[in-house]
Amino acid sequence: MVKILLAEDEEVLRMLVMDTLEDEGYDIDEAQDGLEAYRLIEENEYDLVIVDHMMPGMTGLEVIEKVRKLPGRQETKVMMLTAKSQQSDRDCANEIGVDYFISKPFSPLELVKIIGGIVK
Repeated sequence: MVKILLAEDEEVLRMLVMDTLEDEGYDIDEAQDGLEAYRLIEENEYDLVIVDHMMPGMTGLEVIEKVRKLPGRQETKVMMLTAKSQQSDRDCANEIGVDYFISKPFSPLELVKIIGGIVK
């Protein structure tokens, strides 16, 4: 089974994405902030990490920067969901190793399609 971590501080959005992905058969862990996300990534292996850019405790960018330094986590696929969608934001995310960038608002069906292509 495909294991995904969803790190999103907005509860309504987190529940929407979790419900959508669980309906598709994915095993989902959730984090409400950057610190919790990083702790879960240290303790577990994920096929995909979906992270919000702006979160309390540690931003999504900070989480991914630290994850990329963990042994065995350099190849973990990372998707960033964010309202920050300017090209400079995308460039910064790409520089630290974000594989996929989705701007909010987004379609849950589009998200499912993209994830299906990532974790095949």
